[in-house]
Amino acid sequence: MTLLLTVFAAIVCTIVWYTHAQDDKLSVRTLCFLFWGASLMWLVDAVFEYAELGAEYFTPALEDMINDAFLGLSVIALGLVIWLVVLMFKDPMGVFKKQK
Repeated sequence: MTLLLTVFAAIVCTIVWYTHAQDDKLSVRTLCFLFWGASLMWLVDAVFEYAELGAEYFTPALEDMINDAFLGLSVIALGLVIWLVVLMFKDPMGVFKKQK
């Protein structure tokens, strides 16, 4: 579930970045790298877990699926927080500079 959620987030983020690639003021590219990196991490985790469990990997318990969904949503939220911090430091629209 974590892999699925982060891949969907990465795909949506990549589509948004690609449609606005000429004007990447909000550094959506950074968010794409975060989500694709998390997706790659969860893919490696899934491969090793499949190697350990075999076909049992495809029949998880409901509790495990809920835990994985919360973990996936937490990873997406953390990625968004990191992106917002980077965005605030770069201040591409000059919002913080106008406050001084």
